[in-house]
Amino acid sequence: MSDTAAHAGSALPIPAHVPPELIVDFDVMLGPTTLDDPYAPAWEVFEQCPPVFYAPARQAGARWPGAWICTRYEDVREVFQNTDRYSSEAIFPFLTMIGETFRALPPQADPPEHDKYRILLNPWFSPKAVAQIDANIQAVVAELIDGFAGKGECDVAHDFGRIYPVRVFMRLMGFPEARFEDFLSWGYAMLHDMTDLEQMKWGAKSGLAYLRSFVAEMRETPGDNLTSRIVHGEVEGRPLTEDEIMGIVFFLWIGGLDTVAATSALMFRQLALDPELQQRLRDQPEAHADAVEEFLRMNPTVNSARMAKVDHELHGVQIRKGEMVQCLVATANYDPTEFEDARSFRLDRTSNRHLTFIAGPHRCLGSNLARRELRIALGEFLRRVPPFTMKPGADRTVVPGLVAMKRLPLVWDVEAGE
Repeated sequence: MSDTAAHAGSALPIPAHVPPELIVDFDVMLGPTTLDDPYAPAWEVFEQCPPVFYAPARQAGARWPGAWICTRYEDVREVFQNTDRYSSEAIFPFLTMIGETFRALPPQADPPEHDKYRILLNPWFSPKAVAQIDANIQAVVAELIDGFAGKGECDVAHDFGRIYPVRVFMRLMGFPEARFEDFLSWGYAMLHDMTDLEQMKWGAKSGLAYLRSFVAEMRETPGDNLTSRIVHGEVEGRPLTEDEIMGIVFFLWIGGLDTVAATSALMFRQLALDPELQQRLRDQPEAHADAVEEFLRMNPTVNSARMAKVDHELHGVQIRKGEMVQCLVATANYDPTEFEDARSFRLDRTSNRHLTFIAGPHRCLGSNLARRELRIALGEFLRRVPPFTMKPGADRTVVPGLVAMKRLPLVWDVEAGE
């Protein structure tokens, strides 16, 4: 019997052991939408698709014929946590496409190798370390709000959400603020312009060229910043190799460019479309921490993948070694077996174990920083800006995930805040 079988429209033949009834065309799941609830399509997938199904690849040149998609909370959590069955070594194929040989670290290292890089980096992202840069975050957020609070309008995605987390990140890493616009340009080309491969490559290569020059600078002139700590760092009693240094710095650079920015856009979009929720959070600043957790649960930005290390069964489905398993956090975070009234925004959740920051050994390194940035942005914006709505006629299109929204124009009555 052949190891593969043809499937109409697929880029590569589908493995023959995949049951036809589990093959689902999956192109539209996270496509652009103007819905008030951008994750409504995810709910439809949860309701209409098998818990684990197979999505054929559609792109020419795909490395795999497709991937298994798991949609239920417990299955997604299992994939994230079970490092005996699942590997994250293959989750950055883009680096190979641009001719790089290093791995993004720590995410592309499986335990126990992964642990040594987390030990090196964890002190910079602990709750205590994040608290020490609280004033820095506050200052960046306040400066930006000062620039538009009295104008009665702003593009909160372009002029606020994409800016404040990148500035905080640049200061943490020691990057000069003069390169801010370059960082945004490179990051946008790499993460947002995904239909243009040449632009993606330009963004990545330009960013990497700068990162290499900055690493060389920190090697010659150490500074009091995280990049210098990495350049002069050690794991298991030895200096980091050049590939390890670039793998860590590149990964942090990617993480610092867009995740909080995308979440901010989705958060403010939800508030602009829900004036009752917006007013409730104005009246209850003590609830902002819980609110941020709900925004994170309802607006996950990353659906991470793993590669099967062994043949095994997941939710009754046979998965073979070497096959990709895509974890749909976008559906897992809405699973009613884990979250009561899952499609509603609730501040009274006694347990909010969402998977937006993944789970297990690869849980997001910057989760403490991201939470703090979002809480400060939410609190200061609601404190300084009167009740706001979307600007009439504004494009409401949103793409759930890292792409989110490029523009999100808001308007408010300046006199209402006086």
